[in-house]
Amino acid sequence: MRTLSIRWDTVHRHGEAWISHHRLRYRMFVERQGWSVPHYECMEYDQFDTPAATYILVVDEHDQAVGTARLIPTTRPYMVESLWPNLVESPLPHSDQIWEASRFGCDRALGAGRRRRVIGQLIQACQEFGVTQGITSFLAVMPSWVFQNVIAAHGCPVQPLGPAMSLHGHATEAATIQVSRAVLDLVRARTGLRQALKEAEQLQVGPASLSPALLGDDVPEREQDHRTLAAMSRLVDVP
Repeated sequence: MRTLSIRWDTVHRHGEAWISHHRLRYRMFVERQGWSVPHYECMEYDQFDTPAATYILVVDEHDQAVGTARLIPTTRPYMVESLWPNLVESPLPHSDQIWEASRFGCDRALGAGRRRRVIGQLIQACQEFGVTQGITSFLAVMPSWVFQNVIAAHGCPVQPLGPAMSLHGHATEAATIQVSRAVLDLVRARTGLRQALKEAEQLQVGPASLSPALLGDDVPEREQDHRTLAAMSRLVDVP
C-alpha cells in the first residue's frame, strides 16, 4: 500500500485515487455513520474541500483509497471554527503553523491487521508532511478514546482544548496533536516504517510528542499493542 499527498493542483497525477477517496468517505460517513453531509453519486464532500486542503491517502495496488485524512491550514475556513467552536475554550487558532486534521478513517472492509497498518501510515504521513511544512500541531475533533488509544498510542502527544460533548454516540472532544521531528521518530518506532510519504509526495504548500505515557508508562509494550489493536478494530471514522 502506498501513501499519497494530493492537492487540487496535483489531482491530475492521481485521478483514480482522488475519486475513490470521495467514495470511501461516502461509505465511512454516509453509509456507516449515517451523517447528514453533502454527497452525490456515492461521493461525500463538504464546504472544506477547497484548494487549500491537502489530502493524505493510503491506496491499494489498484489505486483505490483505503485510508484518508484531510489537512487544512487554520488561516483558511476550517471545521472546528465553523461548526464546533464551543469545543475549544482558548482562542481559536489562525496560523500557518497550526492545521486542522479531519475526515480521518480507513476502510472497514479491511482485516484488523491491514487497518492497523493503514492507520499507522496515515498518522506517520501526517507527521512527515507537518515537519516538512513547519507545522507545529494539528487541531482535530475525535472521540476521546481515539485520541487516547490510537493517536497517542502511536507516539503523538495530545492536548485537549475543552470539554467533551456527545457526538454521533461518542464522547468527542477537540485537541491538538503535536508535530515535530521528535514525535515523528516516536511514530516511526511504533509503525516500523522508515518513510510513509515518498519525498516527491511531501509537497511544499506553505511556510515553513501522542505519548505512550497517555496510556501509562507502566503498561507493558505487548499489552499496549493489544489495546491499540483492539481500539483500531472498532475505530469509528471521525470528522
